[in-house]
Amino acid sequence: MLQVEMNVEEHVRSILRSIGEDPDREGLQKTPSRVVEALSFLTRGYRQDPEEIFNGALFTEDYEEMIVQRDIDFFSLCEHHILPFFGKAHVAYIPHRKIVGVSKLARLVDVYARRLQVQERLTNQIASTIMDQLKPLGVAVVIEAEHLCMRMRGVEKQNSMIITSTLLGAFRNRQETRAEFMNLIRKSI
Repeated sequence: MLQVEMNVEEHVRSILRSIGEDPDREGLQKTPSRVVEALSFLTRGYRQDPEEIFNGALFTEDYEEMIVQRDIDFFSLCEHHILPFFGKAHVAYIPHRKIVGVSKLARLVDVYARRLQVQERLTNQIASTIMDQLKPLGVAVVIEAEHLCMRMRGVEKQNSMIITSTLLGAFRNRQETRAEFMNLIRKSI
């Protein structure tokens, strides 16, 4: 076991004691190692390079119409409370001589979602990486998410949805392009 993992486990044991629990009782004995394993899984995006997602999956194609991948499920952790937020990402781009394999957009969402995040940054990171890597005519990202830090604590508002967007290139500059994207991601399709 790595020294870092042992330190984190000891901190988890300390947290359990501080809330009045006995970390040595049967149900909690393995909790510190489970927390380490869960945190490692939920933050694996730090160990992934977003730019490598596109390596080997960029293709030259004479296609300059909108490509949309809608309803990409994701899970993330709010950096303020380390509580989950989750929802759907909708990603679009208008290629300029380069397209990317269809699974790569969803993989990119996961790389950034599997870090401590705020939804606004997550939205920007996805759009900026696509813009930098593909050099398309435009990129649009809309994220709809529920935040457990708002449901379980604080204002305790159930059924509240946060929506963020980043629009670059043609999606920002052309109202009709933006409108087409918004129409395509509506649930009625």
